[in-house]
Amino acid sequence: MASSNTVRAVAPVPGVREAWPRLDLIPHPPRRVPLLGDVLGTDRSRPLQDTVRRGSELGPIFRRKVLSFELVFVGGAELVADLSDESRFAKFVAPGIAALRPLAKDGLFTAHNHEPNWQLAHDVLAPGFSREAMAGYHRAMLDVADRLTGHWDTELAAGRPVDVPGDMTKLTLETIARTGFGHDFGSFERARPHPFVDAMVGYLSYAQRRTALPGPLAGLLGGRAADRRGERDLALLNDTVDEVVRARVADGRPGDGDLLDRMLETAHPDTGERLSLDNVRRQVITFLVAGHETTSGALSFALHYLSLHPEIAARAREEVDRVWGDVVSPGYEQVAKLRYVRRVLDESLRLWPTAPAFARVALEDTVLGGTHPMRRGAWALVVLPLLHRDPAVWGPEPERFDPDRFEAAAVRGRPAHVFKPFGTGARACIGRQFALHEATLVLGLLLRRYEFRPRPEYRLSVSERLTLMPEGLRLGLERRAPRPAPDEAVTAGR
Repeated sequence: MASSNTVRAVAPVPGVREAWPRLDLIPHPPRRVPLLGDVLGTDRSRPLQDTVRRGSELGPIFRRKVLSFELVFVGGAELVADLSDESRFAKFVAPGIAALRPLAKDGLFTAHNHEPNWQLAHDVLAPGFSREAMAGYHRAMLDVADRLTGHWDTELAAGRPVDVPGDMTKLTLETIARTGFGHDFGSFERARPHPFVDAMVGYLSYAQRRTALPGPLAGLLGGRAADRRGERDLALLNDTVDEVVRARVADGRPGDGDLLDRMLETAHPDTGERLSLDNVRRQVITFLVAGHETTSGALSFALHYLSLHPEIAARAREEVDRVWGDVVSPGYEQVAKLRYVRRVLDESLRLWPTAPAFARVALEDTVLGGTHPMRRGAWALVVLPLLHRDPAVWGPEPERFDPDRFEAAAVRGRPAHVFKPFGTGARACIGRQFALHEATLVLGLLLRRYEFRPRPEYRLSVSERLTLMPEGLRLGLERRAPRPAPDEAVTAGR
């Protein structure tokens, strides 16, 4: 029996002109070149940011073309409201995500709607993100955060700024590895990133380059040497995960009910079907890559904005001191009480959603926004930095960093579809609550321990490797004055 999350499958229409019968209604950049398309002024190293720039000029829906390959982009809130209608639209595995198919195949994030392993894995793993399961992961999250602060204390003592993206990547990789798979990569004990991280970054960058141009031209971006590097990175990722799975199977002992246990031992509640070992590998890769890459970016952007806005940092820090008091290690329930810290995180995700786009495909012939006819199988890419900056929703200063946009009354006053950093519908991110709990906990711990000092010469530069990350972000630290030593009654909160 299929669960209520079952997604209808639909094949895409072969060409954009067949898919969008009135393509002339959708604007495109000026100076389109015959045969080549919209190549003038295109920044292929930062295609997402280039698309955002174009979208701010062209409006809520627009198209871009390279050779015969044309994409339709949507950034306006009213049109995204239509695309969020689950009765008319579903997830589509767009080229950027399809580029990860050699790595994750039919894993949760990269599966096509018609592939049965998505539903099987979703139903088996969903209990792994229940409130009870989340509370069980909390202790490991605290342990990894202790390793981060130990490392930052060492950097502070040596008078060195901290590498925020690098250290957030170590933190989130260790967290998902520990909580999900009982594995320790030893990231904080290494002078260089773990080979898994190097391979992951290399493969994501390779996939990004291959989606910057369509078809045969993609192979020109680095040639055969780039392909060989991509193949080596792919092999290392697969081999690393296979080793983790083999060790668990050979050990024969449970991993405290972690995600890998669920993958290996849990049968579907209705059909009794289990995940194959090949599918287990794909899901582990999905969680290790997607489960830490996006969260590390979210934490990095949040720390960047906190360093630039000391008044916001002070307000968040006051909340941490007031809510957590002198508890040495906050309990699971205490994290959700950091409402302003969570607003800081949400506002960072609004401006820089680290998974910056998702695609939607029409389940039937329809008309988008009452104006744009779409055939069954037509699809469009929702560009989140445009949606999250729509002045009709976010006001006349959408670029301004303001966590109070996520005050409870303000959130209730907005439609749900205007803030979608974790995707939408049945195929939205299964680990959303895991990521938000981890990021809120870590921000709270860091705010309580340090003052953040930006480097005067730094200007935000955003790197793209299918996810977004602030590039070259380093912060100076100052250790806050220690709070009075807690008594035994308070430390019991640990």
